[in-house]
Order: sequence, then structure tokens, then C-alpha cells
Amino acid sequence: MTLRTALTRPARYASLAAGGLPVLAFPGAGWDWLAWVALVPGMLLMRAAGSGREAAVRGWWFGAGFILVAMYWLVPSIGPGLPALAVLFGALQAALGYTVWRLLHGRVTTRRALAALVVVPAVWVSCEFARSWHALGGPWALLGASQWQHPAVLALASVGGVWLVSAAVAAVNTAVVIACTGRPRALPVAAAAAVLAAGPVLFAALPEPAPGRTVTVALVQPGQTPDDSSRLAASERITAGLVGRPVDLVVWAESSTTADLDRDTAVLGRIRALSAATGAQVLVGEDARKADGRISKDAVLVTPDGIAARYRKIRLVPFGEYIPLRPLFGWIAGVSKAAAENRAPGSAFRLLPATDRAGRPLPVGALICFESAFPDMSRAAARDGAPLIVYQSSTSTFQATWAPAQHASLGAIRAAESGRPVVQAALTGDSVAYDRQGRRLARLDTSGSGALTVAVPLAGSSALTWYDRLGDWVPVGSLAVTAFAAGWAVRTGRGSAGRARAAAESEERSNVGV
Repeated sequence: MTLRTALTRPARYASLAAGGLPVLAFPGAGWDWLAWVALVPGMLLMRAAGSGREAAVRGWWFGAGFILVAMYWLVPSIGPGLPALAVLFGALQAALGYTVWRLLHGRVTTRRALAALVVVPAVWVSCEFARSWHALGGPWALLGASQWQHPAVLALASVGGVWLVSAAVAAVNTAVVIACTGRPRALPVAAAAAVLAAGPVLFAALPEPAPGRTVTVALVQPGQTPDDSSRLAASERITAGLVGRPVDLVVWAESSTTADLDRDTAVLGRIRALSAATGAQVLVGEDARKADGRISKDAVLVTPDGIAARYRKIRLVPFGEYIPLRPLFGWIAGVSKAAAENRAPGSAFRLLPATDRAGRPLPVGALICFESAFPDMSRAAARDGAPLIVYQSSTSTFQATWAPAQHASLGAIRAAESGRPVVQAALTGDSVAYDRQGRRLARLDTSGSGALTVAVPLAGSSALTWYDRLGDWVPVGSLAVTAFAAGWAVRTGRGSAGRARAAAESEERSNVGV
């Protein structure tokens, strides 16, 4: 073993471990404050690398460590596929490693410090945006989502989505690294203070949403049940307990029934009767094999008169609901709980035309489980005029992990982004409700069951946040900054190489002359 290998291996292992630190800021551990410095140990290791190549490798190991810890709860679903997933997604962070080394190694000048405060957050957001593509699995554990408990910080999300919060957190981490490694110290301290103050200042400056009407929503959480029929029976029993209470909408969880309500008239009849008895429409989570022989997950709006509308889940969970490239990766189903067959996805999002108990329109943006991770879907619901966003969820496979709480926290982010209140009904928890600024109104965790009934102040159908209007300008801008920085690095790298060759040639000519 060479001395260089002996020195680099511990640093890579340390980078792998450092990648797990930011995950402690998410629900589970719940150290949300840690996010503002959690990247620092990994960035210091990248900065200290002996070359840009080694820094990129450390960034890769850092990214792999992050994925391994952030998604450990996927082991039952994908088994040995998790390390491969970590290696794949971790490779994206090689760009972060090289960027940190290029801008922050050695003596940091004011110019390089300013560049780092812009480029490093841009690269971080670009990496998050790349791994958030649905074909790669979709967004999970985005750094900005760690701040879900802080409505003042989430004011940034109303302008630039969760991406702007991620950029702010990455910028503060970058400032801390600069302040820890040399001068100029005043610049990073001032930059960090400005970023930390941006959210609260924006929160105070934004006008308070105009009060609208309030609706009462009942979220039905049946809890742990031994089989599908018991789950349906529990949902029916809990809903029957709402009779006589002023409820506008009853929401069942994802997969609350495995009956195809278009064909199973007996089950549909019982739900219609519950709707009539409670005076509220029932939004049912249907996970059933349809007449065409394929299974799909649908949100079905049931009234006393029958099925009013349905929405079919578009964004399916990789490996949980389908296996990408099944002919190549189908073997994973044999060694894990991955989907034995692919669910059928829907083709388009649509609002469900619900009404409240007084008969007034209550168009609902109903989305299913993993779709709460996608900012563009709740944004589409807001732009289509939904005053309320509803998620139907099931995380029972991951009951004893950090996944249920982290999944439930996404509702706060989506509420702040879209300016719409968000509710989520989960089979076994967490069922939650948030107001339109992301403040939690109610919660029923994984230890409970029953109906979580909450009064939800609605948003006006025409009230749009800046994020609703502008969309993903932050990740698009980050990609542009990253591309520009990459081009500049290539250009200056060639210039340096050319100058080095010219110097060597000049020295050679001088030697010949002598």
C-alpha cells in the first residue's frame, strides 16, 4: 500500500460517514437546526483533497453515504438494490466535491469566496434536481425539506419552492466553511446572516392570507389491520362514528379498499350509505385490479348517488409499485418485497369536483402518497383552482422507521409552496393537516387510529404564490450557474495548461541555448 493510498482511504470513509449527518436534520432524529452546518464536515474533507479528482471521489462517497442513511428504510423493498442506488445517486455529488475543491482549497480570496457562495449552492440544488427526476425515483430527503417546522423559513418556499430553501441551507454551510478555513471572515459571516434573515424577513413582509371559509375534514386512519377486508371494515366503522358531526369531507387513506368500486356494487353501496349518513362525500383510496386486468391506485370521490369522479395515480413508486426496466431488474422482486407486477399509471392530473355539506363547490387536488414529494403536482393543483390539497397515503411497510414522519412533513412544504392548506390521511399514520403557510394544525401518529377531524381554513382559488406563478426558476437557474461555472473551469484549466506548456518549452529552449 502506498502512502497516498493510506492517506486517501480514511478520508473517503470519513466522507461516507459525513454524508449521513444531514439526514439527522429530518424527522426521526429531528435535529432540524443541524442542517445549517451538516454539510461542513464533508465539505472540509473535499476542500482538503490533494487534487480535484480526489475531491470529486470524496463528493461521490459523501453522496453515497447520504443516500444510504436517508433511504435505509427501503431495504425491505429493494434489498441489495440500495447500495447500487447509493452509488448511482452518490455520483451526482462528485460535482459538489470538485466545486468545493476548486473554489475553496488553499488560500481563499474574496473573489473565490464570493463565487463559492453562489456556485456551491447552485451545484447542490442541481444535484438534488437531477435525482428528483421521476425516472430516477423522484425527490426524497431534499435538504430544504428539513426546515418543515419553521413557517418563517418556509416563506422562501412560497417564492422559489423547496429548492430555494435548499439553496439557502447550502449557502450557509458554504459560508461556515469559508469562515473556518481563513480570510475573509467578515464576508461569509455577513452572507450567512443575510441568508438566515431572508426567510423571517420575507415571512413578515408577505401579506397575511385573506380569511376564507373554513371546512371540516375527517381523516380516517384505520391503523394496523391483519388483512384487506379488516382494513376496509375499520375504515367503514370509523366513518360511521362521524354520523351526527358536522363534517364536509371524509378522506380515507391510500389502499383503503382493494375492491374495484366500478364493479363491486356491494362495497360501493356501503360507502354511498356512509356518505348519506354523515352528510359528507367520501374520498376513497382504491387499490384494485380493474376490468382490463391491471392494478391501479385511484382516489375515488363517492357521494350518496355513487361515484362522482376518480383520479388515477400518475407518479408510481419505483420498486414499490413498479420495477423500472423489469426485464433487467425484475430479479429484485425475488429477494425483496418489490412489486410483483407493475401498477398501471394514470395519464393526467385532474381536480375532483367535491362539494361541502352545504352543497358549495370544494374542488379538491387529490394526490396519492409518493406524489406529495413532487412540488410540481401541488403547484398544478393550485394553478387549476384547488382551495385544498389532499394526500392519501400508506407507509405501513415502513411503520417502525423514520419514513412515516418524514413523509408527513412534506405536507408542510407543499402547503408553503402552493399557498394551499394540505391534509393527509394515512392507513397507519402519520395523518396530518397544515394551514396554507405550512403550520401544523393536527396530527395522528403511527401509534393511533381513528378519525382526525380538523377545521381547515381554505385558500382563495385565485390566490397564487410566487412559486405557483414562476415555477422551478431556482433549479433552472442553478443548472445555468453550474453550466457556466463548468465552462469557466474548463476554459481556465486549458489556459493554465497552455501557460504551463509554454513555460516548459521556454525553459527547454533556454537550456538548449546554454
